[in-house]
Amino acid sequence: MAHVSLPSPTSPNLRMRERRGDLSPREFAASVRRAAREIGEHVSCDARYIGRIESGAIRRPNYAYERVFRHMFPGATLSDLGFTPRGESRRAAVLPAPRDEENNDVQRRTFLAGGPLAVVTALSWDTPAQAQSSPAARAVRGAPSEAVAGSAALPGSGAVLDPGMLPPSNARVGLREVREVESAVRQIRLLDDVHGADTLFERAGHTLRTAYQLLNCGTYTARVEQRLQASAGELAISVGWLAHDSGRLAEARSLYAEALATARMAGDAALEAHAFCNTAFLARDAGRPREAVRAAQAARSAAAGLGSARLQSLLALREAGGWALLRDRASCVKALGESRTAFEQGPSDADPEWMSFFNEAELAGLTAQCWAALGEFESAAHWAEQAIALQPTHFVRNRTLYTAELAHDQLGRGAVVDAAVTGMSAVALLAQVRSTRIRGMVSATAERMRQHEKVPEVSDFLERYRMALAS
Repeated sequence: MAHVSLPSPTSPNLRMRERRGDLSPREFAASVRRAAREIGEHVSCDARYIGRIESGAIRRPNYAYERVFRHMFPGATLSDLGFTPRGESRRAAVLPAPRDEENNDVQRRTFLAGGPLAVVTALSWDTPAQAQSSPAARAVRGAPSEAVAGSAALPGSGAVLDPGMLPPSNARVGLREVREVESAVRQIRLLDDVHGADTLFERAGHTLRTAYQLLNCGTYTARVEQRLQASAGELAISVGWLAHDSGRLAEARSLYAEALATARMAGDAALEAHAFCNTAFLARDAGRPREAVRAAQAARSAAAGLGSARLQSLLALREAGGWALLRDRASCVKALGESRTAFEQGPSDADPEWMSFFNEAELAGLTAQCWAALGEFESAAHWAEQAIALQPTHFVRNRTLYTAELAHDQLGRGAVVDAAVTGMSAVALLAQVRSTRIRGMVSATAERMRQHEKVPEVSDFLERYRMALAS
């Protein structure tokens, strides 16, 4: 097996952080909106957008934001503000550039109907580099595609993809190619469980585009079509999750919609339940709690005949998360109870493969988030502690997530010193995690702690967090 060498996390934009000064992200976002109005621009800047800039997730602002920043900081170039200049060469995008989060009406992804690509490759992450017998498989063992021309090939591959090796658009698709798509889904989930999404998103997108090219332009039997639809839909959900976890919420929403459309066309209830499940989670994180509740309820309805109690447990938790944000305590507690009851029925052969992450620790972690959203931080901290204790040590991403959640909950209940100590543990784990979402949680806790900066433990935490950002 080829050794997986993941790239380094995106470097933080310390220059924009310096420009913010003593303002909180929310206050700085408000100043950006005011500056925009002064020059007749309209931007829906919020604290999360500022966080994405400072984390380095946004390497180059769109033209509207560029004009606003130039108005705010006269004479400053994009380089002066820590961004990549527009004149620099850059990789052509296979995935669309991340849309601004203020644009909520998302078009379905246009890249799926793009130019010809080879048969899917499982990202060359965990498969032998040698060529296979089919022309399509041989083409695919090359490398990332024209999107990364000029950069190194993916691990395990020998060269950049040669367009002359691509099969015709009506290439024959068989079970071998379907298994490659299924393998890609498994590898994405495995690497995300360990590392987080930030460095995986773009590479996974190459494979997703290829999978839909097969589905839309290949020729295959009815049996292959059924499996290809299911695996392409699951791949869309996996890449959507990578988008979600790396802060690209608009792209995640579009990808989940693509998976849902695939499920509906295929009449695949299991895929539909999965797509609605992830849509509910995304809606909760995006601050759309009613959509979260409706999506979770739709998922529960789709999953009703699948026979998986564990799936119903997770879907009840998704619904509980929406109710918690709506501050409907009774509905939230009811859904939490239904989730626990279903979970205690135990695993079964009907449980979907993608639910391998859903264990006792995840149940506790999601329960903690519900209590935190209700403002009941004593209960939230209890469940977060349970999540940390139950999580296997090799799942660094989730351990970091639960640790960040515990720090948030301890601060919520007024245990400032405990929160600082826990926060330092989260910071120590951050170097191993590529997740904008988790980094954002730690950042939010650090921001709230600044008012307690005179407490020695808090001061230590903030200094370690600052050093982690700079490293």
